[in-house]
Amino acid sequence: MDTRQPLDARASLLMLSLCLLWSLQQISLKAVAGQASPMLMVGLRSAVAALLLVGWMRLRGERVVLQRAHWGPGLVVGALFALEYLLVAAALQLTHASHVVVFLYTAPLFAALGLQWRLPSERLDALQWTGISVAFAGIAIAFLSRGPGAQALGGPVLLGDLLALLAGASWGATTVTIRCTTLSTAPAAETLLYQLLCAFALLVPAAWLTGQSHFALNAHTLGHFAFQAVVVSFASFLVWFWLLRHYLASRLGVFSFLTPVFGVLLGIWLLGEPLEASFLAGSALVLLGIFMVSAGGWLRPWWGRLRGRPHAVPR
Repeated sequence: MDTRQPLDARASLLMLSLCLLWSLQQISLKAVAGQASPMLMVGLRSAVAALLLVGWMRLRGERVVLQRAHWGPGLVVGALFALEYLLVAAALQLTHASHVVVFLYTAPLFAALGLQWRLPSERLDALQWTGISVAFAGIAIAFLSRGPGAQALGGPVLLGDLLALLAGASWGATTVTIRCTTLSTAPAAETLLYQLLCAFALLVPAAWLTGQSHFALNAHTLGHFAFQAVVVSFASFLVWFWLLRHYLASRLGVFSFLTPVFGVLLGIWLLGEPLEASFLAGSALVLLGIFMVSAGGWLRPWWGRLRGRPHAVPR
């Protein structure tokens, strides 16, 4: 019997805190990019988070085992996770952190399209296809209608935005791989461990090979690194997994749409990034589309009334 419950005040407060932390992830990487390579930062933070995760599992008496049946898909998921952050690191060198957050969080769109293709139970309905159309229209507006700030920077911002969008596609592919392989029955900690280990094994050498291995040892960069490794990559995921065990995942997922909103606001406030009307309009459509795809259970009653049809029981 499923004992998970609807959201209460504690869960809502925790989810708001997590969304704020996750939005600060890209802001933090961008803030110290001149002193610490984002690619190297993500690789090293993954190693620290993996060690903390193993220590936590042993403290709880859990076995730290990477099961043979999960090796293949685990390595694929780990490689996709590393690719995602390689693209994020490159994007942060070229475009604004607020852009990276928005385009990265298009991942649910790509996941929905991939699952629609692989799993009959995940077929998209009219509301979700409409949401995907709205979101991609928003992406087109954000890309093609450039404000003065982006036009002044020219091609690099457009390329950075494209890399961030590809990072979102890689994240979506990660979700599809987990759902469609033996990892769907693996413990969450094991799946996370594959991602962290592969990110370390692939991103650190990539940083050295591409000349992005600078890391200034000072209080500023070490503070950001501690935030990335301990708070974002370790503690926030422990809280997230705890929430998934105790509360309905569909209700928790709705809060995740606040992450790119926070990312845009914090990028403008903390980094002084420009406020572009065209990007904000496109971002609003992207978020609306993602919400329509992922939160269909809440929207279908209104959608049915809008189309003049009775509301069907949610899947």
